[in-house]
Amino acid sequence: MLLLIIAIVVLLLFGIYYYNRLIRIKNEVDNATGSINAMLKNRYDLIPNLVDTVKTYMTYETDVLNKLTSMRTIALDNRTSDKEKFKIDSQINQSVKQLIVSAENYPDLKASQNFTQLQESWTDVEDRISASRRFYNNAVTEYNIAIKYFPQNIVAGFMNLKPKSIFEITTQETEN
Repeated sequence: MLLLIIAIVVLLLFGIYYYNRLIRIKNEVDNATGSINAMLKNRYDLIPNLVDTVKTYMTYETDVLNKLTSMRTIALDNRTSDKEKFKIDSQINQSVKQLIVSAENYPDLKASQNFTQLQESWTDVEDRISASRRFYNNAVTEYNIAIKYFPQNIVAGFMNLKPKSIFEITTQETEN
C-alpha cells in the first residue's frame, strides 16, 4: 500500500513538472508571436508613408501601391491568422522591394529626403523582424520538440497542444 502511494506521488510530481515545463515553453512561443506581430505592425505602419511619398513621383506603379495597401489592410485584420499574416508579410516585403527597385527610375524620388528616411526606417524594421523571426523560430522549435518527447507528449496530449509552424522565408527572399 505504501509503495502504491509513493508511486502515485512520484507520477503526480512528474506530471506537475512536465505540465509546468510545457506551460513555460508555450508562453515563450506566445511571447515570440507577440514580438513578431509588433515588429510586423511597425513595418505595416511605414507603408502609408511610403505609398504617399512614392505616389507623388511614380505614376506607373499604382498597381503595386494599391496591392500594398490592400495587403496591409488584410495583415492588420484581427481575424487573419498568424500563418496567413506570415504569408502576407512575405508578399508585402516583396512588393516594397519591387517599389524600392522601381525608385531607381525616378531620380527625384531617390533624391527625396523623405524617401531616404523611409528606406532607412524600412531597413531598421527589417533587421528587427529578422531578430524576432529567429527568436520565434527557436521558441517554436523548442515547443514542437517538447510536445513530442516522451513522457511530455502524454501531458501535451492532455493539454491539447498541437505543433506550430515556423516563420519560413520564401525561396525568393533567400535569393534577395
